[in-house]
This record gives sequence, structure tokens and C-alpha cells, in this order.
Amino acid sequence: MNPCVNKVLIIGGGFSGMTAAIELRKHNIETDIVEIDPNWRTDGAGISIGGATLRAFNTLGILDEFIKQGSAHSGLDIHAPHGLHLAHIPTPLIGDPNIPKSGAIMRPALAKILADKTRESGANVKLGCTFTDIKQHENGVEVTFTDGSTASYDLVIGADGLFSQVRKTVFPEAATPKYVGQGVWRAVLPRLPEVKNTMMWVGPNLKVGINPMSKDQMYLFLTEDKKDKQYVERAEYLTQLKALMMTFPAPMIQQLAGMLNEESLIDFRALENLLVPAPWYKNRVVMIGDTVHATTPHLASGACIGIEDAIVLAEELGKSTSLNTALEAFQNRRWERCRMVVENSGRLAQIEIEGGDKQEHMGIMRDSMIALAQPI
Repeated sequence: MNPCVNKVLIIGGGFSGMTAAIELRKHNIETDIVEIDPNWRTDGAGISIGGATLRAFNTLGILDEFIKQGSAHSGLDIHAPHGLHLAHIPTPLIGDPNIPKSGAIMRPALAKILADKTRESGANVKLGCTFTDIKQHENGVEVTFTDGSTASYDLVIGADGLFSQVRKTVFPEAATPKYVGQGVWRAVLPRLPEVKNTMMWVGPNLKVGINPMSKDQMYLFLTEDKKDKQYVERAEYLTQLKALMMTFPAPMIQQLAGMLNEESLIDFRALENLLVPAPWYKNRVVMIGDTVHATTPHLASGACIGIEDAIVLAEELGKSTSLNTALEAFQNRRWERCRMVVENSGRLAQIEIEGGDKQEHMGIMRDSMIALAQPI
């Protein structure tokens, strides 16, 4: 039995929540995880993965499966709208030559890899269920669930994402997500032979990028400046995304626009961010991932820092005899790294919206990649 916690509840079955379950079980901590979606689905197109995330995958024991289903590669090439190559930003080595420097994969594919690993870990997974009440006392937490059942835990982990009910319930004073003035379009296309790594074309108010996602597929993303948060009808996705891409004269972007069709899994999302001030815990409830530090995708590190949160939290819980000591150590290890990602990503969005200094933009990206390569 673990001297710090014996039984833990995780609310939310996303990437952070699943990682926490996998890592807690390595310490023989009894772990329940509840996920409100009865089908445990993860929507979306592709997800870009940095070296730090791949290092975390190695810790989780899913790196080989990622490489089998996704794409591992290195480096970022930045181009002007008409196609002129502006810069190559090398991806830093993460410290282990056996761990790739970067990559990408379909979001649903990654979710299934993690879900399979979660079940394999021995965690108790309950789908179509969440909490209705959390009552903390000196020696534990009493949780009531939507199926009418109740259970007691030593610790509750809130991993229920950007619009977290845990945050609203236990931390009602916390800020809400803020729109940053951009939206992101995503799509999946057949991989072109010349696409070997991440490529971007940066225009005045638009940025287009592609990332290899498997042997046969690549992931297209386009960020668009929008002063006001807007809803886009799904029926308009194809027409609007094609029109935006056609404003780039670069031959490859024109080619990509012509490849888009109704089967391209096009998606649009307004970009929001959130950084909840420390501490991210109150007595026996702690929050991780997007629940406390949701970021825009400019550094491709939102999933990374949430997954890292879960790994670090499990490490501290597994080695400490005091819950408060473990939570304090977790907070101290995570705050600066997560702050850097959220704030640097937000600054990159601001530079793009204002048409700011492209050298500053590239410098922030380079410095952030170097920082993320450091141990957690």
C-alpha cells in the first residue's frame, strides 16, 4: 500500500486523465477514472507531437505503438506566402538518441493507444459517468456520481478539460478561458512525397502548415485572425478553408487547396487559453492539463504539458509519505514550464495578429523548443 494515497479518482478520460491512470497504477495505487462520454471518443484531425511528448510516450510505454501508427520526423521549415524559404528551425534532441525529435498522429489513433494502455494498467474505467458532488474532509473525499453511486477517495484529480466542472465546483474563483483572436482550421490529406517534416507558410493574417502524420497521411492546419469569436457552419467548412488557402500564391498551398474535399475531416475551432494561478490543488483535489493551463497550438505542446503533469503528479504521489508535500512538489515542478508554454504560445498568436516581428516569432519558437527539451 502506498503511504501517501491508496485510492484516487480521476475525473476526465482525455490524454491527461488516461496518463495519470497509467502512471498511478505503476505505483499500485487503486485508480478509478470516470469519463462523461459513453463512447470515449476523441474527435479531430491530427495532432502535432514534439520531442518532449515523445519522451513522455516512452515513459508511458507507448512510443513504439506511436511510431507504428504515426509519423516521427524532425525540423520545421518556414516559408513566405509566395513560397520563399525563410528559415529552418532544427528540432532539439531530447537527450535520448532513441527518442524521435518530433512527429504527428491522428488524434483518435492516439486516444485509442492511450485507452488500451489505461485498461491494460488495471485502472477501473467508468464511461458515461461523471460527478455531481465532491465533499472534502480531513481524511478523504466523498464523491457522488451521476449514476447515483458514491465512493470515498484519498485524492481527486480534475482532468476534465478547458470547460472543467471540477474547476467550477472546487475553484469557483478561477478565471474562465479567454478567446485570443484567432481560429484554427484542421484537415487530413494524402501525404505528398516531398513532405518530410513540418512546413509553414506565414502570411499577414493567416498561417498555413502541414505535418506528416503517417506513411500515407498528413495533417493540414491554418490559423486565421478573427477579432470576434465566431461560429462557422459545418456545411461551409470546405468552401471557407479552400478560399483562405487560395490567398497564398505558393504553388504547394495551391496544390493543397485543390486536394481538399468532403472526406478531408475539416474542422474549425476558435482558440482560447487559460492559466490558473498556483496552487492548482485545494486540500485533496488537484487539477491537471487543460483544466488549469489550456494553450493555443502555436507550440504544439498543449497535450504535452498535460501528459507531463500526470507523469510528474504520479511520481510525487508515489514517493512521498505526505499528500501535501507531494502536491507542493508537483506544483513546483510544473508551474514555470506550463506558464512558459501558455504565455509564449499567446505571444506567438499576438505577433501573428499584429503582423509583428517575424524574427521575434521564430526566436520564441526556437527558444521554446529548447526549453521543452529540458528534463521535467
